Amino acid sequence: MASRIENIFAASRFVLPEQRELYLQLKEDQKLSEQPTLEEDELANFQYLIKDSAREDYAVTVTWWKPVKANLGTFCSLWGMIKWIDQNTRRIKIANDESVEWIDIDKITDVKA
Repeated sequence: MASRIENIFAASRFVLPEQRELYLQLKEDQKLSEQPTLEEDELANFQYLIKDSAREDYAVTVTWWKPVKANLGTFCSLWGMIKWIDQNTRRIKIANDESVEWIDIDKITDVKA
């Protein structure tokens, strides 16, 4: 159980809704991270797995960085098959039974077979 010092709302009797919203927004902002920079060999490995998945039709797990505020964002992950690689807009289309996503190739941070 959290102590009263750690829980700002239990420690004070009166908290305005604006104060609570600001506090919760601050906590959400602390969870955000910057886009990582990747090495060339990692990028080459990701490209190989993506092209091989599209050609051989097997599922991969793609993790990408999604911007939320300025240069801060969150990481999203989706398991599915690569259905299309759009070289002009540098995006891939990944689909599974539940959803379809277009992901920017520049935002991809991990690909696992």
